Amino acid sequence: MQRFSQKKGSKELRMVEQELMHLVQKGDEEAFEKIVTMYKHRIVNFLTQMTGDYQKAVELSQETFMRVYFKANRYKPMAPLSSWIYTIASNLAKTELKKAKKLSTVSLDDAHRGLGNRVAASDDLPDSFLIKDLKQALNALHPRYRIPIILKDIEGFSQEEIAQILKRPVGTIKARISRGRDYLKQSLEKNERNVDVSNNTEECPHGNT
Repeated sequence: MQRFSQKKGSKELRMVEQELMHLVQKGDEEAFEKIVTMYKHRIVNFLTQMTGDYQKAVELSQETFMRVYFKANRYKPMAPLSSWIYTIASNLAKTELKKAKKLSTVSLDDAHRGLGNRVAASDDLPDSFLIKDLKQALNALHPRYRIPIILKDIEGFSQEEIAQILKRPVGTIKARISRGRDYLKQSLEKNERNVDVSNNTEECPHGNT
């Protein structure tokens, strides 16, 4: 088995992935472990962005790869492996979000706890408030807008690939990304106005003199 390298071209990478999946379909656990190694960090980051809960994202990622292994025979090489894995992960995330909504157990404080190593270090940066506002605005988006935006702007998928993952027309995906970005922009602008008002109040605590 050829060793995986991020420097491989997309065509060569796809061939490697298909070969690995062919072995997984035969019950090869070593090939499955290689697939997990290739995708686990990306899937955990994606699910963290989706759920706002790092521990839940880890749990869902484990379930994602369990399904990859036990449902390997359902994979068709016509589609990129990444699209198939992200489809499984996004479906699990949507189910989890529906459960959370029904139980009304998700609060903003819980949603931003443990958002993952990739964003945790940003708290010390000058733009940490902007990052926090962006995360809050993203978490507040309906999943129909949040999922395609995360797949496009964070995970780097094309609109065509996202359409394949979410099983929606490309036109629908384009519209949802555009509308979702508008919602994010409006939310960030609203937060910025609130900060300006707060700052002005602090500077003139007694009003006009």
